[in-house]
Amino acid sequence: MVKKVEKTYVEDMDRGVYDIKNKFTFRSKTEKGLTEEIVRQISAEKDEPEWMLESRLKALKIFNEKENPKWGPDLSEVDMDKITTYIRPDADMSDDWKNVPDEIRDTFDKLGIPEAEKESMLSGVGAQYDSEVVYHSIQKYLSDQGVIYTDFETGLKEYPEIVKKYFSKCITPNLHKYAALHYAVWSGGSFVYVPKGVNVDIPLQSYFRLNAPGAGQFEHTLIIIEDGAYCHFIEGCSAPKYNVINLHAGAVELFVGEGATLRYSTIENWSRNMYNLNTKRAIVEKDGKIEWVSGSFGSKVSMLYPASILVGENASSEFTGISFAGEGQNLDTGAQVVHAAPHTTSTINTKSISKSGGIAIYRGLVEIKENAVGAKNATSCESLMLDNKSRSDTIPTIKIENNNIDIGHEAKIGRISDSVIFYLMSRGISEQEAKEMVVRGFAEPIAKELPMEYAVEMNNLINLELVGAIG
Repeated sequence: MVKKVEKTYVEDMDRGVYDIKNKFTFRSKTEKGLTEEIVRQISAEKDEPEWMLESRLKALKIFNEKENPKWGPDLSEVDMDKITTYIRPDADMSDDWKNVPDEIRDTFDKLGIPEAEKESMLSGVGAQYDSEVVYHSIQKYLSDQGVIYTDFETGLKEYPEIVKKYFSKCITPNLHKYAALHYAVWSGGSFVYVPKGVNVDIPLQSYFRLNAPGAGQFEHTLIIIEDGAYCHFIEGCSAPKYNVINLHAGAVELFVGEGATLRYSTIENWSRNMYNLNTKRAIVEKDGKIEWVSGSFGSKVSMLYPASILVGENASSEFTGISFAGEGQNLDTGAQVVHAAPHTTSTINTKSISKSGGIAIYRGLVEIKENAVGAKNATSCESLMLDNKSRSDTIPTIKIENNNIDIGHEAKIGRISDSVIFYLMSRGISEQEAKEMVVRGFAEPIAKELPMEYAVEMNNLINLELVGAIG
């Protein structure tokens, strides 16, 4: 009997700069799989305090005990025995791009990271390659005000009291199986601390690049915004395509103090062999505000639902997101809000596009606790299907524990209007261009929430998806 060999097939689509593959080199790495020995090896490699090793081992136990979720996309193809959980690149972290190895620096250069920093569009930059950060910098005027922005490993060593106070308090290993996986094997990521009343007027950005085939990336981002402070943090992600499974299971823990505001923008452009099982959560205090801007492109499967926990009176959350699912993709994304204090407010505004048989799902939760009198939520989900092979669903969950609230949900699913296309063609525009204009117009409310250079990147990604796709 011939044994069937399973193989991930990746659609042959030219993704330009995002599909740059460097030679797979490393300074050290773990064997494939997930064992206690591997977890101990990662911790020893980082020379961590004992409490962190204990945290990892507890998380490993939880991971082994938990099952895959019974709902959502099929995750049976994710086999940890075939995943390398830790790869230290052959590079040391530096605050000078000249000291980053040529091939790695060239990749980030093509992605536009050094140029954005050079043109003062960013006040701090972190660049992670596989499992470790290779470049990190922050403008002096911010560090002079007490702002801390460094990689998470350095944060753990230099600010252990702060890290220990907040680490795994927003997201716990018990949340779900892949949160537990993250806490067992985390590596890399960002640590941000903005003191009381400080305004980080130009965004900080961390970019996460996974180069290795058959590997996982498990960065941990911890951001603390003290009372009355402001920060805009941008996260970028990408990886080249391979015909083996790659896995992303990062965690983002955000703490927003009284009267503080944090804007967290993400453009995720993983390749189509990636399972993106990321977890993001924010805890927001009195009069604080969290603003999420999220763009989900690429990946074979995504399960991503940024959550806002509004624990202080008048705390607020705004979520603006877009996803684009093409052939062979199942993007199950959305947002969660828990109103756990009086007079809290939230808005969720999402748009999804699907084509060539892609699946785009909005899955959301709005929960209003008994004490959240006067809470308000407005949710709007719009879906655009570009053909009759694609699928789009809206799956909202609403839990209400008191009657003194104001809540609304609106969902729209449709296709490109023939009359609109006819009108544009009557003005001398080709049918293909007319349809592309409609899609870009549909996405425009999301693009305008991003800084200019990232809005351009998002539009480029949409154009890439649309090439030859609409007919």
